[in-house]
Amino acid sequence: MKLDVTDSTVEDVLMNGGITVLDFWAPWCGPCREYGPIIDEFALENPNITVAKINVEENPLIANKHGIRSIPTTMLFKDGQIITKVPGIIQKHKLKEFTDNLA
Repeated sequence: MKLDVTDSTVEDVLMNGGITVLDFWAPWCGPCREYGPIIDEFALENPNITVAKINVEENPLIANKHGIRSIPTTMLFKDGQIITKVPGIIQKHKLKEFTDNLA
């Protein structure tokens, strides 16, 4: 399931339980535009994982809270707890490895 979240909705999504992949991005970011189709495809292929995207330009609070200094950055959560934070583009197979290890 893929969601667009905001500073005010992200915590609700993280507290739903299970595995959540949170993608920090901005529309002007070239690598983010390259990563977008990868994360979208991952979401389609893994409907049991919540994939959320947050635009850091419009929602700076959560990015500041988690110390996001470069985008794209992907954070993985399990049951609302931070597992890892990975800056840059993650290839789909690597993202699958990360999430499989959390199951």
